[in-house]
Amino acid sequence: MSKLFKKGADPNTEMSFLDHLEALRWHLVRSAVVILSLAVFAFIRKDILFDGIIFALRRPDFPTYRVLCRLSEKYGLDICISDFSFDLISINLSGQFTTHMFAAFIAGLIAGMPYLLWEIWRFVKPALSAKEKKFSRGIVFFTSFLFVTGVLFGYFIISPMSINFLGTYQVSSLVTNQINLNSYISTITILTLASGVIFELPMVVYFLSKLGVITPAFMRQYRKHSMVVILIIAALITPSPDVTSQMLVALPLFLLYEISIFISAAVVKKELKSV
Repeated sequence: MSKLFKKGADPNTEMSFLDHLEALRWHLVRSAVVILSLAVFAFIRKDILFDGIIFALRRPDFPTYRVLCRLSEKYGLDICISDFSFDLISINLSGQFTTHMFAAFIAGLIAGMPYLLWEIWRFVKPALSAKEKKFSRGIVFFTSFLFVTGVLFGYFIISPMSINFLGTYQVSSLVTNQINLNSYISTITILTLASGVIFELPMVVYFLSKLGVITPAFMRQYRKHSMVVILIIAALITPSPDVTSQMLVALPLFLLYEISIFISAAVVKKELKSV
């Protein structure tokens, strides 16, 4: 990597460690302002945040449930979700307010993630050589795209199945499910954010391949092992014993792994050509 320099300064003058920290601080400050602004907007529009997004997972007309019921009717599968027999409660005096703040912050973080990635890229970009900048072109777009795709996958696929199964599961008919509001929202946010992070796998593989840490041969060699790991992850994310639900989660992860192999191979091939 090339050296980092002060903006507008002599290109031969290298930035000190404190200068790096100062530059990073302002990138993070701007990112925090954007994320907090979006969080405040989400806090104010709680009707959209809760009734329109978070609690929509409990309604029978949620798009995922309608698609699953249609597939169930058409192909004779037992994947139609129509039982929403659990109540949400708040058992702490400040429970609803603190949950409101937490949900608004997560919404602001998700919405502001592309801007945060852009600010990080602006901090790192001056340290890259012309060749490294060329290879990194479009990184903010693709990283943001993968993250948003993962978030949507977590919200529309993983969360509905997990919430429905866990919320309606009973060890006995004598036990009524009354789910704590904080537990409900924490589950949704964790699953959604985790899915967004997992979908960054192709970008992680891209950089690890450029650093020579992994190769396509290595990934192909351990493809069977990765399949086992993915199936375990799918089983943990979707606690429903239904195999169909687990495969709905596992198949996109398999696809991500194969795409990552293709990306790694392309990176290695390009590196060999440049030698």
